[in-house]
Order: sequence, then structure tokens, then C-alpha cells
Amino acid sequence: MTIQEIAQRLAAYCEKEDYTGAHKELYAEDAISIEPEAMGGFEKETKGLQNIIRKGELFMDLIEASYGVKISPPLIAGNAIAFTLAMDTKFKGRERATFEELCVYVVKDGKVISEQFFF
Repeated sequence: MTIQEIAQRLAAYCEKEDYTGAHKELYAEDAISIEPEAMGGFEKETKGLQNIIRKGELFMDLIEASYGVKISPPLIAGNAIAFTLAMDTKFKGRERATFEELCVYVVKDGKVISEQFFF
């Protein structure tokens, strides 16, 4: 799969909120996930595909209702992919809100080896 194809598949998975599907198809076993900081029971860094999948499941468990996700067209530079992700969401125990983050992915040998989020 080319990096363009990976970017398109990743964006499509994210738009459908199928993060587990993206992880299982597109991520390397030794991938790493990096958040801006540790918060809300999530570490700053999560290492390994199974741990990233579990982190995604825990994140989705926090959501009471989702009203849509918008993904910008992916940008590609070398082996990096970036797009913005905007979620209109109601987290359990909170008011409905929209938040936006920049998602940056690094690809090696046809698999995502790192994801990093900025917000």
C-alpha cells in the first residue's frame, strides 16, 4: 500500500470512528501513540499495537453520544501523514462539545509506526 492509500484509508476509518479497524489494518505491532500530556487516565505515551487498541476502546467508552467527525484532506510529506480531526461529541457526565486536534502519523514499511496528537 502506498502512503497515499494509507492516508486515505486512515482518514476514512477515522471519519467512521472505527479506530480499532484502523489500528488492526494499518498499524505496526510496535507502534507508539503520543498524546500532548498524560490526562484523564491516559498516559502520554502508549507503546505496542494491543495497548493502542485498548486505549482506543477506553476512549470510545467515555463517549455518551457522537454527532459526527470531520476529517480534513490528508497532507503527506515523505513518510508522514497529517490531518485535522474535529469531533462533535458528548462525553459521559459532560456537555456536548466540539474539539479539534491535529493528528500526525509516521509510516515505515507500509505500516503506521507512530501517531501523535496536538490540541
